[in-house]
Amino acid sequence: IAQVLVNIGNHFDLASSIFVAPRKGIYSFSFHVVKVYNRQTIQVSLMQNGYPVISAFAGDQDVTREAASNGVLLHMEREDKVHLKLERGNLMGGWKYSTFSGFLVFPL
Repeated sequence: IAQVLVNIGNHFDLASSIFVAPRKGIYSFSFHVVKVYNRQTIQVSLMQNGYPVISAFAGDQDVTREAASNGVLLHMEREDKVHLKLERGNLMGGWKYSTFSGFLVFPL
């Protein structure tokens, strides 16, 4: 089960796992995901309005657990949507051991 630690303004919807920008600006996003030892590569993409912006990969077959991380600054318009998408592989415990963070850096 996913847990939200901080959600000031309630712009992250837990049910859909989508962040909706409350205003135009520059936003910072980062994520960290953990995969199980299953001899599969994982690929996680950060999606903006349905399009992949950045991805992270983990594919070492000789380790028990492996993490993949990435981060980006995005120019977003009001109502733009951002979410994570598991493109390939399986995550350890679903999203339980993974984090996703975002915040407004500079309003425009």
